[in-house]
Amino acid sequence: MTSDHPPKSKNTAAILCFLLGGLGIHRFYLGHTWIGVVQLLTCGGCLIWSLIDSIAILTGDLKDSHGQDLV
Repeated sequence: MTSDHPPKSKNTAAILCFLLGGLGIHRFYLGHTWIGVVQLLTCGGCLIWSLIDSIAILTGDLKDSHGQDLV
């Protein structure tokens, strides 16, 4: 199955989450704009949401906005 959208990097998403998770930058990178805005306004859910996202990225549970796995 081919897609018009290139896959997003798991390493890039993880680094963005670790460094800027409270700002939701990793969600913007993955194309989840609304969740990124909410994380930006709530400081990543007091960083709890960012911790959960970092675990989801590392375990492969978080996908990009097109449903593609991170590579």
